[in-house]
Amino acid sequence: MQLILLGPPGAGKGTQASFLEQEHGLAKLSTGDMLRAEVKSGSELGQELQEVMSSGKLVDDSLMISLIRERIAKPDCERGFILDGFPRTLAQAEALTTMLEEVDRRLQHVIELKVDDEALVERISGRYSCAKCGEGYHDSFKLPKQDGVCDKCGSTEFSRRADDNAETVASRLDAYHAQTEPLVAYYRDLGILASVDGMAEMDEVQRQINGIIL
Repeated sequence: MQLILLGPPGAGKGTQASFLEQEHGLAKLSTGDMLRAEVKSGSELGQELQEVMSSGKLVDDSLMISLIRERIAKPDCERGFILDGFPRTLAQAEALTTMLEEVDRRLQHVIELKVDDEALVERISGRYSCAKCGEGYHDSFKLPKQDGVCDKCGSTEFSRRADDNAETVASRLDAYHAQTEPLVAYYRDLGILASVDGMAEMDEVQRQINGIIL
């Protein structure tokens, strides 16, 4: 089974990809992880990617497709895979479809995690964590039981990601809508798109995804 998870930053794609990996034996393929692993391997493709990234340039679509082609040929992808973070544009989606046809594989499902922009901005911009143990908190949804003290380790130091602010999150959402939303129509036309409520509780999102793929 081959799947793609679509959704803006903070929609929970990584969490759901990990669930699918554990529950269904599918390989979770993150573009960032794949790039780092290929460069580390020292392969011919890895060396080419290293040159591109070292020069500060973006990895072009043809190289990304080559990377994915090599990755899905590995044994852990025999039962299937989940793509998280790719494709991001219509051109990438079309190139991916062509490549999968060439290696006699195809996508069974593209699952869109639908979200409310305002609620997502609040969800992400309110996040912070313990600077010592990494335990996560939220200004509205999960405060420490004792103000200013981590529930898990007792530390009084907390941190926020620099990009977890309302302005940056809104900008990332705008970029998503402009670049990635056209993929929704593309995969709907292919007859493999399904949508779930990305704002629901994590277990409910998992239940909805299982209802689609099982």
